[in-house]
Amino acid sequence: MKTKTPETRLCTHTLTSLHYGDANLVEDLMGKRSFTEVMLMQILQRPPRPVDMRICDVVLIVLMEHGLTPSAIATRLVYMSAPENLQGAVASGLLAVGSSFVGTMENCAPLLERIAAAADPDAEALQIARHHKETKSAVPGFGHHLHKPVDPRAYKLLELGRAEPELKGDRIRALETLSKAVDAVAGRPITINATGAVAALLGEIGVPTNVMRGFAVISRAAGLVAHIVEEQQSPSGRFIWDTVEHAIPFVGKKPEGAA
Repeated sequence: MKTKTPETRLCTHTLTSLHYGDANLVEDLMGKRSFTEVMLMQILQRPPRPVDMRICDVVLIVLMEHGLTPSAIATRLVYMSAPENLQGAVASGLLAVGSSFVGTMENCAPLLERIAAAADPDAEALQIARHHKETKSAVPGFGHHLHKPVDPRAYKLLELGRAEPELKGDRIRALETLSKAVDAVAGRPITINATGAVAALLGEIGVPTNVMRGFAVISRAAGLVAHIVEEQQSPSGRFIWDTVEHAIPFVGKKPEGAA
C-alpha cells in the first residue's frame, strides 16, 4: 500500500509573499488581526468567533504568571548561568508546565468530557470523586495550596464563561457537577482551581484536550520573559542558589576541615 504523503495547511510562501493558511500575511493579517485571532485560526483551523477570542484572552492572562513558581525559578537560575541564552532560560521554565503545575487542565478536561457525556452526570461525578478519595489522589482541577478558601481566578473565569450566550455551557455545568460531588465526598468545600476552570472554558470553545496544555505554554512563555527582564534589573538567581544551599543540610560524613 502506498504511503500517504504528509501535508500541511498552516503556511506556505513564494518569493514575494507569505501565507498563513489561505490568508496573505501582509495583506490580510498584519495590522488587521490580533495575535490571539491569528493564533486561534492556526490552532483550531477555523475562523475564530469573537467569543473564542474573549475566552482565549482571559485564559492566557490567567495562566501567564503566578510569582516565583518552579517554572519562574528554573528560568531565573538558567538565565543566571547562561545570560547569553534567553531562549534557553525560557525553555527551561516551560519544561515545568506539566501534570502537577500550570498544565493540569489536561488532567481535568477528560473528567469533564465523561460527565458531560454521561446519562447520569451526577452519578458519574460522584464515581470520579469517590475513586480519587479511595486512591488518595487529588481530583484534577480542585484544591490549591496558595488560594483558600477559594481560588478567585477560577470563579471569575466561570462567571465570564456563563455570561457568554454563544457557549453551550456543558463543560461549565460538568465542572459544577463535579465540584458538588467533590465537596460531598470530602465532607467540606474544596475550591475549583484556575486550571479546572480553564479546562472547562477551553472545552467550551472547542479546544481538544490534548492541545490545552499548549495554551499554558504560550501564556507562561510571556510571563517567563518578564521574569528575565526583572532578573536583569534585580538579580535573584544567586540569592535563590545561596538560600537553597544553606537551607538544605548535608547529612553524610563531613570531610575533614568542614565547619
